[in-house]
Amino acid sequence: MLRRNFVKSTLGLAGAAIAAGDAFATAPMAKNKFKLKYASHFGMFQNSAGKDLIDQLKFMADQGFMALEDNGMMGRPVEQQEAIAKEMSRLGMEMGVFVVDKGGNGANTLAAGKQEYIDIFLNGCKKAVEVAKRVNAKWMTVVPGDFERNLPIGVQTGNVIDALRRGAEILEPHGLVMVLEPLSDSPNLFLRTSDQTYEICRGVNSKSCKILYDIYHMQKNEGRLIYNIDRTWSEIDYFQIGDEPGRKEPTTGEINYKNVFKYIYDRSKKEGKSFIMGMEHGNSKQGKEGEEALIKAYVESDGFTI
Repeated sequence: MLRRNFVKSTLGLAGAAIAAGDAFATAPMAKNKFKLKYASHFGMFQNSAGKDLIDQLKFMADQGFMALEDNGMMGRPVEQQEAIAKEMSRLGMEMGVFVVDKGGNGANTLAAGKQEYIDIFLNGCKKAVEVAKRVNAKWMTVVPGDFERNLPIGVQTGNVIDALRRGAEILEPHGLVMVLEPLSDSPNLFLRTSDQTYEICRGVNSKSCKILYDIYHMQKNEGRLIYNIDRTWSEIDYFQIGDEPGRKEPTTGEINYKNVFKYIYDRSKKEGKSFIMGMEHGNSKQGKEGEEALIKAYVESDGFTI
């Protein structure tokens, strides 16, 4: 090769490399490469990243947490939703769940079968569609509310299924999924176990109505985590994390998260599925020390053999 052509070619390659560098300059090199897609939430790393939400997103991605969940997303100003979505897109992060506003609670129980409650739920679903489009979300949390104690349990279940079917009709054309979350917070809550939620999802019979399996709540309510995940697997679309007791990061309680994560990873890989694993828990220690301990706990729990 003539020297002038060599120099020209070399300069061209260098220029291309610089251009490529510019194109990927915004993509952070994560410090941890996790096997599962863990979704942290705002406030979890504010001592390390500061209170600015965009700076917190950058810190999450830098640590290898490539998804976000934000229960209160529907209540945020539109411009803030758009700014969060823009930064997540730049970082290559995926949006996890947000909670459907008034999607069902103690004062608005779907088990009662009252039209006024159903209307509130359906309006929440319609608003959720717009928020989901804005923030590139697929999943939204729905809790059907409390028991309606003066009605037989079968009638309550039928009322919940009827309401959720109508919600699914709103979400399904947009490819959105409401994930039903059985909870342990109060014995008054209608939805409490994974098998009950499975039954309701099968009754609704829509790809837009699935289970949010919160490992913390299910350890409290039913135990046998891997067994119950296996039995209800076909209807699970989302997981959340928290150790018991305390609802803090993995390794702080009694749950063997390394084994639970391995089961989810192995079966997902075998079936070509992918889950977001929402980090819906607190930090066991305060300050930066607590945030460093949380990251270390996920590195340890994600360190299963494949």
